[in-house]
Amino acid sequence: MAGAKMQALRFHGQKDIRLEEIETPACGKGQVKIKPAFVGICGTDLHEYLGGPNLIPTTPHPITGENAPITLGHEFSGIVEEVGEGVSDMKPGERVVVQPIIYDGTCAACKEGFINCCDKNGFVGLSGWGGGLAEHIVVPRASVFTIPECVSLEVGALVEPLAVAWHAVNMSPYKEGDSVLILGGGPIGLAVIQCLKVKGCEQIIVSEVAPRRKEFAKEFGAHYVLDPTKEDIVARVREICGGQGANVAFDAAGVQAGLDQAILAIRARGTLVNIAVWEKAVSLHPNDLVFRERRYMGVATYVEGDFQAVIDAIASGDLKPEAMITRKIALNEVEEKGFKTLVNDKDNHVKILVKVSP
Repeated sequence: MAGAKMQALRFHGQKDIRLEEIETPACGKGQVKIKPAFVGICGTDLHEYLGGPNLIPTTPHPITGENAPITLGHEFSGIVEEVGEGVSDMKPGERVVVQPIIYDGTCAACKEGFINCCDKNGFVGLSGWGGGLAEHIVVPRASVFTIPECVSLEVGALVEPLAVAWHAVNMSPYKEGDSVLILGGGPIGLAVIQCLKVKGCEQIIVSEVAPRRKEFAKEFGAHYVLDPTKEDIVARVREICGGQGANVAFDAAGVQAGLDQAILAIRARGTLVNIAVWEKAVSLHPNDLVFRERRYMGVATYVEGDFQAVIDAIASGDLKPEAMITRKIALNEVEEKGFKTLVNDKDNHVKILVKVSP
């Protein structure tokens, strides 16, 4: 209906998010209109709230043409409401999740299939095209994945962070029999544990400070959980790994002390995989890599195939991420019971979901 309005939670600036009434988007050619059901609050959302805008554009984004205020929410599930012209393989009522990467499809990286490395990339819920924290959203058909009845809409909202971990494990040189160190027991670190368990990893070591997150790490399958404030991580990892160190490490924490420890805790020709998004530049001594032929690599979000692989793993029961959900809140509670809880009580939470649809 022309001129119809909807509620949307929009980012205006640092610690300035507002539940506003805005125009409902129309479904165009090649698009799918979705009614969001559940939306996960991501660490990226929190960083934007506390210190942004960082990723949220202040000048028109090169693809969406939008800038703040921006509707938030990029980890979400929902129900298809309408399909646009040319969309014949999807119908209203289907249960779906949205892969939120925005890419131009024409740059060198995109032409190679690396949509996560697009020169102009952005995200639904951060760069424009709406977000999950709204009553309705319209996205390209290619961004929409159906989920089977055995996967709840709540768990559907976990597909996006799980896809980040799935991609990181796939990009790493991990192979059966390898030992792995994970820095950080937050949502992504816990997702990496689960993805490694699916791959059959039998020696997962997690470095984490917070007591509740250490418990979560054990519950999701970590074989060893170490506290870097009480133990020598480098010495303990080498001890656990027969004196050689871990084959692969994943940094899901993004702190200097952890980086220093992880490089020394991997064995000769081991690999440190960086998943974390860093807030500032850090130091690294290249000789710690050179003389042991260690490798340091970065991974970013996910590529084609990762979302479907995660959905299939959940549907088969290989991934059982339900316990990551530690609270559900309403759209009008996001700031007080969502963001502020993750600031003041983050150690006791993994993923807070926002229930958008009644």
